[in-house]
Amino acid sequence: MPRASNTQVPELRRATRFPVDFDTICETRKDGEFSVKLSNISAHGCQFVHETELNKGDRVVIRLPVAGRIEAFLVWSHSGRSGFEFERVIREPDFLALLDKMGHSA
Repeated sequence: MPRASNTQVPELRRATRFPVDFDTICETRKDGEFSVKLSNISAHGCQFVHETELNKGDRVVIRLPVAGRIEAFLVWSHSGRSGFEFERVIREPDFLALLDKMGHSA
């Protein structure tokens, strides 16, 4: 019997990631605001480097150009690098404009 599953979940993890070098601010309820450096981003999520201790499942609000404040949850973390999935997908026109603001040429 086929199992009901969301076939999009694996596809989100395979979304094209664009390398960036972008400083921004994140915030959590427990830690408040802290600085991060985004190292890659897709329309579905991002990876950044940080010094704040975060645990799998933690939620943050990330400030991004064009997209504004976007909530994301921690999928993985290792040695000060963490991967996050956005709560909402950034629409293609906004994502391309965001990449342009971050200095990445798509």
